[in-house]
Amino acid sequence: MDLSAYIRTIADYPKAGIQFRDITTLLQDATAFNAAIDVLALHYADVALDKVVGIEARGFIIGAAVASKLQLGFVPVRKPGKLPAATISQRYTLEYGEDALQLHADAITAGERVLLVDDLIATGGTAQAAVALIRQLGGVVAHAGFVIDLPDLGGLQHLQANGVQAFALCQFEGH
Repeated sequence: MDLSAYIRTIADYPKAGIQFRDITTLLQDATAFNAAIDVLALHYADVALDKVVGIEARGFIIGAAVASKLQLGFVPVRKPGKLPAATISQRYTLEYGEDALQLHADAITAGERVLLVDDLIATGGTAQAAVALIRQLGGVVAHAGFVIDLPDLGGLQHLQANGVQAFALCQFEGH
């Protein structure tokens, strides 16, 4: 199934020059959504993992579904001020600004093997920030899975250079 056919592009969102890849159209189609989750889960079925970590907000949808399919726990990485218990924080730069992510300080136990999941990887800044948070708690991030890769921006390569095997279901050229 060509999952890219279920993803729409919105020009100049959230700012001029950005081609936003919108997965809500994929999520709305039961067959496409289930296929995406099945392929991601199958890709990691034989990998020794303890938890799936999903990045706010669309990474929650994909990550939680993959975690359920793999029968693993799910951990959310959120924007500042959204998690109720003690957190750790990491600032990062993304293709259209700067932001920060937080993780509950007790969400990952030292040595736990983690699969990082998000809907899209562009420059890799958000994913790298999540990897830094997980590693700060002693987690081992050996794998990351995405629905969409924007290869022109190099995010998968940056993760791989940081010791994380990265995989995406489909690619879109450009920004």
